[in-house]
Amino acid sequence: MNAIPSVDLRDYLSSDPKKKQKFVSEIGGAFEDIGFVALSGHFLSDELIETLYSEIKKFFALPQEVKDKYEIKGIGGQRGYTSFGKEHAKGRKEGDLKEFWHFGQYVEDDPKLQEEYPPNVEVKELPEFNEVGKETYKMLEKTAKYVLRALALHLQLEETYFDQYIKNGNSILRPIHYPPITEEPKNAVRAAAHGDINLITLLMGAHGKGLQVMNHKGEWIDAIARPDQLMINVGDMLSRLSNNSLKSTIHQVVNPPRELWGSSRYSIPFFMHPISEMPLNCLEHCIDEDHPKLYEDITAGEFLHERLIDLGLIKK
Repeated sequence: MNAIPSVDLRDYLSSDPKKKQKFVSEIGGAFEDIGFVALSGHFLSDELIETLYSEIKKFFALPQEVKDKYEIKGIGGQRGYTSFGKEHAKGRKEGDLKEFWHFGQYVEDDPKLQEEYPPNVEVKELPEFNEVGKETYKMLEKTAKYVLRALALHLQLEETYFDQYIKNGNSILRPIHYPPITEEPKNAVRAAAHGDINLITLLMGAHGKGLQVMNHKGEWIDAIARPDQLMINVGDMLSRLSNNSLKSTIHQVVNPPRELWGSSRYSIPFFMHPISEMPLNCLEHCIDEDHPKLYEDITAGEFLHERLIDLGLIKK
């Protein structure tokens, strides 16, 4: 496959069973083949997207000493600001050429999880930044819920199988700023080749070249969505659960041509995580003689902790 397939969530949400099944088949087939789709028909309005981009540009334009106030020690970068070059891909030492912010879950009716998750960090200089971040988080979480319901049907599970695990889940909204490149990078790229940790990722901002996906032939292909689309991909947790029938695809963000070094790039992924107790044990009906069990049993919380160590965000 040399292009990312497109799907429309409105097919799944329609009252027409044929359209619903069409969406389930299309997204399931794409996730088995290349692990990525471009999705339209989501719950983000144009106005919300425009306001979000405006606010994140204001945040990253703040003086460094102001941004540094919001880098919280001891939580593995799970909330607030992470400064330039701190995160690296698994197996690499070079830090990625980016800085980013994390909005986390807004827990409802669960004191235990409120204690487990770090609180969200409020940017005092930009009150609308906090508000638009929360609204975007909620709309992406809602979109992800229906995508996972479709995937549950594709995996021959109850349609609402994932609902119990994603309610108050440990999901993250990450506005990323890739600053202008001021000198020849030695070995670093904006985001080195990696797979995502979570169930699925919903990405805003894949509207220009930069994001690349590795196909089954080991070739890098450009992943470009229309402005009205989100790019959605399978994460390692869902790949484990499905015994790799749904593919967590390696992807990267490459540096632009030299003539574009002076420009910033922004992207905004939403990493859909379940609650920590969710078992990621391979589904029994995804295991047979031709498809032996590939992964050891583990919970989502244990797996996340392992991967944050790999990324250099938590020290052993």
